[in-house]
Amino acid sequence: MIVRKSNSLALTSLLTAVGASLCCITPVLALLAGSSGIAATFSWLEPFRPWLIGFTILVLGFAWFQNLKPKSAEEIACACEDDTKLSLWHSKKFLALVTVFAAVMLAFPYYADAFFPETQLSITANTNIESTYEINIAGMTCTGCEEHVKHEIGQLPGISRLEVSYDNANAVVTFDESKTNIEAVKAAVDKTGYKVESVNKTK
Repeated sequence: MIVRKSNSLALTSLLTAVGASLCCITPVLALLAGSSGIAATFSWLEPFRPWLIGFTILVLGFAWFQNLKPKSAEEIACACEDDTKLSLWHSKKFLALVTVFAAVMLAFPYYADAFFPETQLSITANTNIESTYEINIAGMTCTGCEEHVKHEIGQLPGISRLEVSYDNANAVVTFDESKTNIEAVKAAVDKTGYKVESVNKTK
């Protein structure tokens, strides 16, 4: 039956849509669950994201084509669907719901940072004991990853400036050496599940 086939395709597209954004959904789930270490678990999916997005769109498009194309004479003669009312599971409404949910999942990396609390930094008056480091971090794939790293580092005492960029794969952090140290900052990054690749003191 065409409707059942199109809904099977819809479910397939839903799975690929979730897979495409799983690398960005996981940091949010990790924050909500209080399990920071699992944040980077699916970062390996990032290189496949364009392919998963393309496949999702292709499968959804084909599902809608199957659902909306005119019936053949044979299908009209059969009139199988006239005998029983279609459930939500086999309706166009279900396909529409899946399409909307897939779109929300595919767009998730662009609004993932909204789920993270604003990071409040300490302000240190004595700049003579402040140091600035650039930390190169592997595994960040979206703004959600940035916010997760920022959240963990920002909880340390003495942090006065903090910039995290997934595009540059780094964090630039300034802190009061009398209140924390670079090892504590590295440990905060490690806690997220992302990997510290190198550390350079810039000031």
